[in-house]
Amino acid sequence: MSDFTDKVHIQVKAGDGGSGCTSFRREAHVPKGGPDGGDGGRGGDVILVADAAISSLIDYRYKHHFKATRGMHGQGSRCHGADGEDLILKVPVGTIVRLLDDDMQPVEEIADLTHNGERVIVAKGGRGGRGNTHFVTPTRRAPAFSELGVPVEPFWIELEMKLMADAALVGMPSVGKSSLIACMSAARPKIADYPFTTLVPNLGVVTTEDHSFVVADVPGLIEGAAEGKGLGHEFLRHIERSALILHVVDISGGLEGRDPVADYEAINNELELYAEELAERPRIVVANKCDLPDTADALERLRARVKADSEALSEKLLDEEGIDDRDPIPFFAVSAATRQGIDSLIAATAQKVYELRQAMAPEETESYDQVWEHRRIERAKQFTVTREEAHVWRVAGENVERMVLQTEWDNDEAVAFLQRRLEHAGVEDALAAQGAVEGDEVRILETAFDYAPAATDDYDFTVDEDDE
Repeated sequence: MSDFTDKVHIQVKAGDGGSGCTSFRREAHVPKGGPDGGDGGRGGDVILVADAAISSLIDYRYKHHFKATRGMHGQGSRCHGADGEDLILKVPVGTIVRLLDDDMQPVEEIADLTHNGERVIVAKGGRGGRGNTHFVTPTRRAPAFSELGVPVEPFWIELEMKLMADAALVGMPSVGKSSLIACMSAARPKIADYPFTTLVPNLGVVTTEDHSFVVADVPGLIEGAAEGKGLGHEFLRHIERSALILHVVDISGGLEGRDPVADYEAINNELELYAEELAERPRIVVANKCDLPDTADALERLRARVKADSEALSEKLLDEEGIDDRDPIPFFAVSAATRQGIDSLIAATAQKVYELRQAMAPEETESYDQVWEHRRIERAKQFTVTREEAHVWRVAGENVERMVLQTEWDNDEAVAFLQRRLEHAGVEDALAAQGAVEGDEVRILETAFDYAPAATDDYDFTVDEDDE
């Protein structure tokens, strides 16, 4: 498929957080020192940004692993570690970002970047650990512990580019789509007298006095394209982006003497098989090469079939959705070679695209950064408690696992602080509700400890904002 790349899998890893510092102020002539450990820096994020100057995902064909830098560790004298540098990955406008599971199958859509400059943080940098200055309380004046930085695991995402065109030229191979886009716009695709000249989609900008629109020349489809046959299957997905379909039919039958009406029916069938919604997508039927001799009969048969389809679609929408104002399917007889009917086709297409744009104008919504971050925070708060065997319990969840990762396990004071954090997060109550008793083993990640419900409430506790 030449250098056009429209779907790739890449692994992303945000930067690990730096660890906080346990330090105490010691200066000459200062009678009362105190904790002065600085915080660790936040790890860098991995950010995807839609860039109109990029036309494909070719940059990700051979390089698949991307990693942001880690945060630096905190130091004494309240010196905080530097944050890691964010990693910016530019993708074409029209890129869909999906989360992949361990089997490399999509499980969740993260973002659909349809505007230039739109961005989403796909991998959030690890939180930096807090220095011991954060854990001072009226009864704990000299905390001898701090938090470790949060490590971040890499994961795989899928990037899929779908062309951002207002109108898509579709049809059988060699019906003249490349000639039409060259005739309608300034695009100059490769044109030749054999099938599958177009191996990659072409985009062209068409400008009229009142409106402008982007038209895409999608590689030719054949029967069975929806099941993976031919070159067109890989590009069917791009038609989903287009508000308007320009269905091009070679009214002359081409060198093979095909039946134009049969070609028209075959393409409609493939679109419906790929996505039923495409069968009802607004469209214009374009009978190309009408300047050639002996095309009058085929032209009238195709016009009659399009009229019948238009009436059938109107009745279907009226019965199923109560829509009774569906316009008839426009029909144009044109010739890309002589420009016969091209100006009328351009004017009608421009007006229809304008109307569709107005009808589909998006409402103001939250940015993908806000939406994805909200989902991430809500998921992080959730945890599960399962029994692995008699008197052994497994607790799993992003926040509780982060607490364990941030704990200095060779420091008794830090471990006691962790117990209060888990209690505050509701882990102890959840274990008790499942039937855990004192002395049972509790496992979080690779760490195991005995279940011992807090006996007193007089231990000073500082709530981490991420625990709430």
